[in-house]
Order: sequence, then C-alpha cells, then structure tokens
Amino acid sequence: MDSLRAALTWVKDLLDWLPDAAVALLVLAIAVLIALALHRWARKLVRRALAGRYPYLFSTFTQTRGVSRLALLILAVMVAIPLAPLRPETAELLARLLGMAVIGLIGWGAIIALHIAADLYLRRFRLDIDDNLLARKHNTQVRVLSRTIDVLLVMLTLSAALMTFPAVRQYGLSLFASAGVAGIVAGLAARPVLSNLMAGVQLAMTQPIRLYDAVFVENEYGTVEEITSTYVVVKLWDLRRMIVPLTYFIEKPFQNWTREMTALVGSVMIYVDYAAPVGIIREKLNEILKQSDKWDGKTAALQVTDFKEGTMELRCLMSARSAAQTFDLRCEVREKLIAFLQKNHPEALPHSRQISFRDSPEPESAKSTTRKGVDRRSG
Repeated sequence: MDSLRAALTWVKDLLDWLPDAAVALLVLAIAVLIALALHRWARKLVRRALAGRYPYLFSTFTQTRGVSRLALLILAVMVAIPLAPLRPETAELLARLLGMAVIGLIGWGAIIALHIAADLYLRRFRLDIDDNLLARKHNTQVRVLSRTIDVLLVMLTLSAALMTFPAVRQYGLSLFASAGVAGIVAGLAARPVLSNLMAGVQLAMTQPIRLYDAVFVENEYGTVEEITSTYVVVKLWDLRRMIVPLTYFIEKPFQNWTREMTALVGSVMIYVDYAAPVGIIREKLNEILKQSDKWDGKTAALQVTDFKEGTMELRCLMSARSAAQTFDLRCEVREKLIAFLQKNHPEALPHSRQISFRDSPEPESAKSTTRKGVDRRSG
C-alpha cells in the first residue's frame, strides 16, 4: 500500500498543471489499473504453483477470483481517494459507495465460502455409482440448504447496503414503527417466496425427493435434475423439462420410485392363448433374464394373473438396479418373449374363435316348438 500511495502521489505532483477534476480522475483510473494488473499477476503466479500439483486448491482459488479482484479494487480506491483533489461532497459520495462495496464484498465472500464448504463436504459422496442413495441424500440436503442460505445472504446484504443511506434508514425505521397496511401488503406479496423458502428447508430435512430420484409427477415419468430455492426441475424421459414449485412436493401426492433404494421391480403383461405352455414360457423368461446384463439377479417370476374371453394373461416380474435399467429390461423381455413364441410356439399366440350354426341341422325340439307356435297363431 505504501508503494501504491507513493506512486499515486508522484502522478498527482506530475499532473499538477491539469484541472483538479482531471487529476482526480486520472489518479483513480491509475489506481484501478494497478489493482487489476496486480490481480492478473497474482493469478498467473498461483496457476503456475497450484494448477499441476493441487488442482482442488486451484479450483478454490478460481472460485474466489471475482471476490479477490473486487477486494483489490476497493483497497486501491481507498488509497487513491485521500490523494485525489476531490471536492468534499464528491469524496463523501465515493466513501459511501465504497462502504456499500465493502458490504457487498462481505456478502459475496460469505456466499463463495458457503459454496466452497459445500463442495468440500460433498467430495466424499459419489453419484456415479449404482447404489448412490446416501450420496443423493447428502447432495440434496446440502444443495437445497445452500441455495436457501444464498437467498437469505443476498437479502441481508442488500438490506445492509441500503441502510447506509440516512433517508433509506429513516424510511425503514418508520415503516417498522408504523407497520399497518403496508406491512400486510408486503407480507402478502412475499408469501409465495417465503412459502417456497420454507418448503425448501422442509424438503432438505424430510427429503421426499432427492437429486436424481425417479419420480412420476402429473402423469409424467422423469428424474429430479435440479432443486433450486423455489422450484424443482424434472427431466422427463423424452428430454423435456418440467418445472414444478417446491410447494408441490409438500402439498400434493406424487410417486417416488427410488425413495428407499435405486432397485426397482418391473412387470410385463403378455396375453396368450389357453393352449400356451406356461412352464416353457417361464423357463424362457428365466433364460432371458440370466443372459441380460440389466437384471440384478433378485426377482424373476411368471404368473397366470387373469383369464379373458379369448386369452390368458401372464405377468412377468423382474428387477434391476435402477428405474432406467428396469424400463430397458422390460422392453428386452417383451421383445425376446414374443420372438420366442412366434418361432417355437405359434399356437400360443392369441386366436379368435367363432362358432357358426349356419349349416348345422335344426334340432327336432326346435322344429316342434316352431310348429306349435305356428299352429297356435293360425288357430
């Protein structure tokens, strides 16, 4: 700082022949340029020291790049303001703006520190494995709570920055003192935001949904892709995104297919003729499942679940390690079972049976009944 102050003093003395406004502007501009150059030089030095050996520390430094740059700019301007030939009202305005910048720097730094701590905590939990229930649980809690705290920090930072102005501070005090209709209107206007914030905290604690859960919402199947402070992004099976408010998962029923475990049992319904060999079809189902890399080796069953007028209903049960693999396994079983029946047991496929009495002789009882009816009508 002493070197910067000496350099700015030398520039001020060198440009003493210019108007005061021009000298002040040049002094402030040179201070900003020196701060930016110093920050750029420090970035290069840290990259050479940490990028290869300590990648995580380097990524942490990268996240704090904006905060560190703003801190150097504030320090440089604070050093330059007393040296610049400014009018008292201009210096007071710049000092107030610097105070707001310091408050913003503290809030921004708190948010960055929160994100770094969350990333450091979540490094222990991997999401790229099949049994990632614990990892999804901790990721959901940390992400939702961190976003909620982000909103609160932003609100506190803005409030603190605005309170530096006497007029705004006086208005805020009078508003708190009077309350009344304005407070009621503000509360009603903020109700959706506050309800979503509270729903986010409740979701983080109770966790009816987690990140990458397979859910069935509004007759649509998808996975929970993102949970923000106000809404949830559900990635549907056809790559569409459904945006659902946080309060929906607190107030309305929905299906969570991976609430306790990622494994899921799927079913395939097959309709065959009554002459179908059920035992052979059951053996073929077991063979298909054993040859599939999607089957987890736990559930395999074939049952006759219903009789229709012309068909017999077979239900095939199978399990897989995730909802997506269960869906693919069901499709695979359908395709291979129907191919097996077409090739080896075509008689097992559904047939339409019709009985015709057009050419059959009429029974004697029917003839006698008809004659009696005719005689009775004629009589």
